[in-house]
Amino acid sequence: MSVTLVESDEIGIVGVGEATIPSIALFNQSLGIDEAAFVAATGGTFKLGIAFDGWGKPDEAYVHAFGLVGSALGVVPFHHYWLRGRKLGIAKQLGHYILHTIAVAGNRFAHVQRPPGSVLPPLPYAYHFDASLYARFLRGFAENLGVVRQEGKIVAVERDQQNGDVAAVLLANGTRVTGDLFIDCSGFRGLLIEQELEAGFEDWTQWLQCDRAVAVPCERVEPLIPLTRSIAREAGWQWRIPLQHRTGNGYVFSSRRISEDEATATLLANLDGEAKADPRTIRFTTGRRRKTWVRNVVAIGLSSGFIEPLESTSIHLIQTAINRLLELLPAGEITDATRDDFNERSALEMERVRDFIILHYHANQREGEPFWDELRAMEVPEALQHKMDLFQSTARVSASFDELFDARAWIQVLIGQNIMPKTYHPIADLLPESRLREFLDRLERAHIEDVSRMPDHGEFVSKFAPVKRDLVPA
Repeated sequence: MSVTLVESDEIGIVGVGEATIPSIALFNQSLGIDEAAFVAATGGTFKLGIAFDGWGKPDEAYVHAFGLVGSALGVVPFHHYWLRGRKLGIAKQLGHYILHTIAVAGNRFAHVQRPPGSVLPPLPYAYHFDASLYARFLRGFAENLGVVRQEGKIVAVERDQQNGDVAAVLLANGTRVTGDLFIDCSGFRGLLIEQELEAGFEDWTQWLQCDRAVAVPCERVEPLIPLTRSIAREAGWQWRIPLQHRTGNGYVFSSRRISEDEATATLLANLDGEAKADPRTIRFTTGRRRKTWVRNVVAIGLSSGFIEPLESTSIHLIQTAINRLLELLPAGEITDATRDDFNERSALEMERVRDFIILHYHANQREGEPFWDELRAMEVPEALQHKMDLFQSTARVSASFDELFDARAWIQVLIGQNIMPKTYHPIADLLPESRLREFLDRLERAHIEDVSRMPDHGEFVSKFAPVKRDLVPA
């Protein structure tokens, strides 16, 4: 096969998303990318979770960490025992029993290799990096593997007169690029999937009301934490992402509730260091294409839809779409069955991520703030309401095996935002109170001792990939 990338230097990339989830480490490994080279080239740091400040009550905070929540006893998940301990007054906050949350509190990180049979949990991690530098890194990686980059701006699309497929794209310089399969990575415009093939768009702004993001980098500040921060604001939320050479900042907001000038002023007033560039605003609409594979065109990335950056899912959804396409890659003629399977799975994946994001907004207790009051009172999708009702009544989570966010993620956000179950699994009552107390104390001590052996995150990054002083902020 031959792969040609049509790309124009005249068209910029969104490139403000600098936080990821653990699947990116597996994706890079599958490509054979050297982690040290990748971290050095992108100004990268490591990430163990996301801190949510003020998303429940204004003065509260919690961490959605990547690792295991406690340790199960038999067939009953840990949080049922924790809920019993909370009822008895012998359990601390949930984060005291999560290795990642304890590591974040101590600002520590390491590559952890557990011996077989270890009672300590693994330490999955993700990255923070400069998205523009990551794109540059991947471009060089792809070109070394034989991908041909064609500089140029697409000005017209040529269709096959017999079957309606896209036959070629025509560039401003007169070049005609033909292909059997076209992957639309043209961003929000959806140059092929929407403008040419009219796939349709399903709007989700009734639940996800933020439609703007203003972003600006600032000077790096200490300590260099292995954590993304998400801070609730009057009309949205602010991110803080620590890189080696700067801190990424942004304010995701609803233009119905605050102007771009007001949002920019709020962001600039809440930076940890001096701004290193002018703020820029990105406008978006949350939702997805009704079909992401139409005829011989597959939409991947922003051209397929956009949720929002709250849980760092955009790059992950690109990766899973690539994996899905490779799995279904046609050897000959593209069939309706192939397209239908791709479209159904893509839609389901995005809807499940959407519901998890909606949960954060809906389960707030920021009373007296119009933006948050409206989100708290709104009717949510049926599948999300079912998850919330099930958890509140029985402490159970109905996440299926193929959802991006599993029970561990739902539990941390639901409890973190004060959705507390009325009861828990009855088996948790069979453990004597003295043994439950001992179990909780021993679990916390084991995690604290484990974390104490890890180096400071900033120290780890400096040894793993020395800071590159020539890195340029996006």
